[in-house]
Amino acid sequence: MHREYHKWFSPNLNRDMELLVFGHAGARVLVFPTRRGRFYEYENFGLVNALADRLDNGWLQLFCVDSVDRESIYNRYVPPHDRIRRHNQYEQYILNEVLVFSRLKNPQPFMIAHGCSLGAYHAVNTAFRHPQWFGKVVAFSGRYDLSSPVAEFRGLFDDYYDDDIYFHSPNHFLPNLTDEQLLTQLRRMQITLTIGADDPFLGSNMALSQALADKQVSHELYVWDGRAHQVDDWQKMAPLYL
Repeated sequence: MHREYHKWFSPNLNRDMELLVFGHAGARVLVFPTRRGRFYEYENFGLVNALADRLDNGWLQLFCVDSVDRESIYNRYVPPHDRIRRHNQYEQYILNEVLVFSRLKNPQPFMIAHGCSLGAYHAVNTAFRHPQWFGKVVAFSGRYDLSSPVAEFRGLFDDYYDDDIYFHSPNHFLPNLTDEQLLTQLRRMQITLTIGADDPFLGSNMALSQALADKQVSHELYVWDGRAHQVDDWQKMAPLYL
C-alpha cells in the first residue's frame, strides 16, 4: 500500500503540522482523528487496513490530518473565546492548506469528509459549513453540539456562547439555515451518520437527522446495537460506508 508522511509549517496555526497519505488514487478522503487524537491514529486503529482493498485498487486516497484539540476546544487553560478562535484557525489550516495539498497530490474532484467520535464532528462541521468542497461525509459516533453537557461529557465552552460557537455547532446552525445556495450544495451531498443505540450522543445524531430532513437534505442514519463507540465497531463500519 502506498504511504506518505508529510510535515510543514502552517502559517494559519503558526506551528508545524503533520499528516499521512494512504493510497495512490481515487476519491480523496479527509480523515479527522478522535478527541485529542493524532494523524497516525487511523492507521494504528487498523482502519487503514480495513480499507486496504479500496486503497490498493485506487478507489480511495486517505489524507489523515493531525488535530489541535488540546490547544482549542479541549484547552481548559484558556478562555472559551480563545478556544473557538484557535478552532477557527484550525479550520483555515484544513481549507487553505490541507485541501489545497490534497488537490495537488490528486486531481480527483470528489472529496469525502470522514471521522470517528470527535473526528465525526470535525467532518460534519467542516463539510456542512463548506459544502462546495465535499461530495460526501461519513461520520461515526459523532457529537454535533459541543456546548451542551451530555451524560458524563461536559460542555466544552463553560457556558460561554457566541456567534463563532453557534456557527461551529451543526445542531444549532443547520435548523436555521436559509441560504439556498448552501442548501442546494448540501442536498447533492451523500451523508452517512452512524451511532450506537446506547451511545450518549444518540440524541445529538437524531437531532441532526431531523434537521437534515426538515431541510429536505437526503441522508442515512444507521443506529448500531450497543454503544458502538469503539475501534472494533469502526473497523466494521468503514468498509460498509466509505
